[in-house]
Amino acid sequence: MTSRPADSHVYIDGAWRPSASGQVGVVEEKATGARIGCYALGDARDVDAAVAAARTAQPAWAALAASDRAGYLRRMAGYLQDHYEELVTLSMRETGGVRAKAEDEVSTSIRQLGISAVQATENAGDILPPYKAGKLSLSRVVPLGVIGVITPWNYPMNLAMRAVAPALAFGNTIVLKPAELTPMIGGRVLAEAAHHAGLPAGVFNVVTGDGTGAGWPLAEHRGLDLLDFTGSREVGLAIAASAATDLRPVRLELGGDNAFVVLHDADVELAASCAMIASLEFQGQTCISSSRHIVVREVADQYIAAVARRAEALRVGDPLTGQVELGPLISTGQRDRVHRTIVEPSLAMGARLVTGGTYEGLFYRPTVLAEVTPGMPAFTEEIFGPVIPVTVVDTEEEAVALTNGYPMLMNSVFTADLMRGMGVAERLQAGEVHVNDAHARHGAENQMPGFTRRQWIGVQRTPLDLPSWTADPAGRR
Repeated sequence: MTSRPADSHVYIDGAWRPSASGQVGVVEEKATGARIGCYALGDARDVDAAVAAARTAQPAWAALAASDRAGYLRRMAGYLQDHYEELVTLSMRETGGVRAKAEDEVSTSIRQLGISAVQATENAGDILPPYKAGKLSLSRVVPLGVIGVITPWNYPMNLAMRAVAPALAFGNTIVLKPAELTPMIGGRVLAEAAHHAGLPAGVFNVVTGDGTGAGWPLAEHRGLDLLDFTGSREVGLAIAASAATDLRPVRLELGGDNAFVVLHDADVELAASCAMIASLEFQGQTCISSSRHIVVREVADQYIAAVARRAEALRVGDPLTGQVELGPLISTGQRDRVHRTIVEPSLAMGARLVTGGTYEGLFYRPTVLAEVTPGMPAFTEEIFGPVIPVTVVDTEEEAVALTNGYPMLMNSVFTADLMRGMGVAERLQAGEVHVNDAHARHGAENQMPGFTRRQWIGVQRTPLDLPSWTADPAGRR
């Protein structure tokens, strides 16, 4: 991009400046380990300055006409669109995702800005039924104030924009702390877009740094009106415990041990194709990846064989150097967690390795484990890696009981009977359940300012438009 500020700067009060510490960290390309940039190691002093700037800017930003705020968001979207190809490549290098993943992330971020720009101008409130004759009741949209946003490394731009775009649209100001593994695509690029769009000073601020130096000071800052955190369950629980001491408002989206249920009458080949997306897309490193495959015994052998065939055919390598379906894991720490704390202990406890279970550098082969039982790490842990652990049950009731009781975001159930599938979906304790499908397929996020909770049940009635790499090597889905 032209006129790029130094990578080693934070963005506070409309200007790029060195962090208070003056220290920087290195950003590496995940597939090669090559240095591709650096980032400022911000600390509590930078967070304080950013929150103060956001607090000062918020009243004037909220006082702008909604159409004016929408215009800023559209200009941010235009900047991202103008640099689309460069951003896709940066995402591939910084996250290790394949091109399809990078395109989805950048495109969805642009769409989210457009959606939020429209929302801001469509509804400023409601006329409510009066509680008494002769009265008039009105509600209006009021911004919360200053919002802190802490984002993860797996979909850094998209997951930031999901909170940033609607918050800005409705008059809030932002302090963003992106993950230290992806500070460029998740932070610097968004600051560049805001700066190019001419957002008033202090409306959007980015403080890069690690979790201890910058993340916790933002998470615990008393100057925020809301903290929006997306990340691990462990960190989320710690944030919630800290916030409870003085009832600071937080919004958390944490990981989950999501389940992929295959009943006795399922189309096994369809389920196996969807399993490739559900567990292996972006190397399984998403909060909605399926970490438990719970399969009724009648079709278990057929299902294990079908997923193993597909997994063995997948190509693993550098997304920038050829046609591959899986790229590298995000870090050596993540690779070691997958292999040493999940796969190896589960094998030692009696799981059977069907395929995979090996790696070169950060490139981990897609892995299928059979004979997984509820006491094994492959069942109880959110894997966050390219592993498909299969647990066999005898009945639908056992499948439902074994699915529930764990933190979950998104589940799937496969059956030939759609009504049966919907009935099972209603019994699964997850925010989103898909019948004969996997993962969300409803486009950009549609976040309203209240961030309301909902359960979404999707039913697939027609043949899926699945990526070609999910198909059986013999040509079947």
